[in-house]
Amino acid sequence: MENIKTNIVVPTMAEMVAEGKMPEILFWVGCAGSFDERAQRITRDICKILNYVGISFAVLGTEENCTGDPAKRAGNEFLFQMQAMTNIQVLDAYNIKKIVTGCPHCFNTIKNEYPDLGGNYEVIHHTQLIQQLIDEGKLKAEGGESFVGKKITYHDPCYLGRGNGIYEAPRKALEILDAELVEMKRCKINGLCCGAGGAQMFKEPEKGNKDINIERMVDIKETKAHVVAAACPFCMTMLSDGIKLENKQQEIEVLDIAEIMVKAKGL
Repeated sequence: MENIKTNIVVPTMAEMVAEGKMPEILFWVGCAGSFDERAQRITRDICKILNYVGISFAVLGTEENCTGDPAKRAGNEFLFQMQAMTNIQVLDAYNIKKIVTGCPHCFNTIKNEYPDLGGNYEVIHHTQLIQQLIDEGKLKAEGGESFVGKKITYHDPCYLGRGNGIYEAPRKALEILDAELVEMKRCKINGLCCGAGGAQMFKEPEKGNKDINIERMVDIKETKAHVVAAACPFCMTMLSDGIKLENKQQEIEVLDIAEIMVKAKGL
């Protein structure tokens, strides 16, 4: 299919197989990347990057279902296994070997939990792919928006950082910008959750003194950053809500690393 608004060609696996082709990677879009309006912008920018560097990719389209992460975190193992097995059957039918995800929750579930159900794939997060493309010289921060004079701080998603030990790839992607990178006091292995993990995204928070995303705003404000770099659609929602509640929309912008690279490249 073709996205008319951004003129990005995004083929489905069904379309590619019908043409006798096999993509290098499958882009697992995820529920947020498919249905959340804010996350859809991240999805488009990941596709822009893939198109720009000439990587052959496809999406499952309507054949993609939720990975089952929210169900599992909420304690519904039966529903998780039903969703997972459905996806594994589709992936295996297409003989998928390599998957890139736009969401750490999808990344963690497919990479670490699908093998127990017979689904074995090479899975990478989109920040890892961006870092690889930078290392290979295929992606450079030139021709687009300059980040000179801006401070950028990176928020570690739980399922990317502490969950899978991926701390450097997102930071290396930011290091090629002409910006000042500043770390929050709680970062990397000591990073603070945005408050959405463990299926908390879909329920009201328990009673307490303060919501976690508001607590995270304390760390963000201390850095005096102009941009908060995110790598997860759940974090994107929670951090953006925190900034709105603090009335800091004019001072602080939350952008996914894929969006930052597209801006820097002028894609």
